[in-house]
Amino acid sequence: MVRRICLAVLLVSALVSTAFSQWITAKAFTDKTEYQVGDYIHYSIQVDCNKGTAVHPPFITDSVKSVSIIQTEKPVMVEKNGKATITYNFILAGYDSAGVTIPSIPVFYQILGKKAPDSVVTNAVSFTVSTLKVNLQGNIKDVKRPLKIPLNWLWIALWVFLALLIAGLIFYLYRRHKLGATGTKPVSKVPALPPDAVALNALQELEKKQLWQNGQIKEYHSAITEIIRRYFEGRFSMPAMELPTSEAVDLLRKQRGSEPVVETTYNFLSNADLVKFAKYTPLGPVNEEMMQQAYQIVNKSRQNRDTEEEKQAATSDVQ
Repeated sequence: MVRRICLAVLLVSALVSTAFSQWITAKAFTDKTEYQVGDYIHYSIQVDCNKGTAVHPPFITDSVKSVSIIQTEKPVMVEKNGKATITYNFILAGYDSAGVTIPSIPVFYQILGKKAPDSVVTNAVSFTVSTLKVNLQGNIKDVKRPLKIPLNWLWIALWVFLALLIAGLIFYLYRRHKLGATGTKPVSKVPALPPDAVALNALQELEKKQLWQNGQIKEYHSAITEIIRRYFEGRFSMPAMELPTSEAVDLLRKQRGSEPVVETTYNFLSNADLVKFAKYTPLGPVNEEMMQQAYQIVNKSRQNRDTEEEKQAATSDVQ
């Protein structure tokens, strides 16, 4: 009898310890259940967890099919009594009348001291998008007359200023061309560095500053992600500086030559978002790994200029 009681006490203690050490829940919801075509649909994912749990931003692009993602807002974090509540807000819109169900979304998290990440899933959320109601029994109304826009002298002045500015620019270019034709020696231009060389130089300069070693962790993560996002703009001609992490990764996945770095880029940008927006303080090895990932992203996705030069040389020999 005593043995059974001891076993029961040990089992209950283990369950309680596990529940308190790994407590985390994820709940999804919308502000309404009925929308009209074109309305903004405010979709949120709320994660409740123990303070210090590293939560990765949920990735909903592949799960949302019947509606469009208009905006991904910055996460909101509230801490109280050793607990943390992180809310991820998204603005969606539907343009076809239908019943819409957003399936369960996995939310990945990592507990301090545990290497492998775990995940928890949200509940599915359903709502209806309908067209505007039309009264078929009502009378047909005449089309309203066009409105007369009053004359705006400020706009006129602005257009006149722009016209003078363009005329001045044309005159300047004409004079510059004319002076160049008289024998003035043109200024030699220094060829611009390729995007990968610019990014690698910037990463080396960032390492020399030792920001995170001096306690400037948020500044370090902002600087290193800006370097990679600017590299993507130069390498793939995509607006990486303007997009949130989920949309930037989704667009990167469509670029030719980006296949080796898509997964690394998602982990790289997600970790930086935790520091910049969720007030997560990473350990030293995490900061070092961020620099290693940045070098990997540039080196594995940069253009092979040697191959391109060989092709151009071969084409010239044939001609």
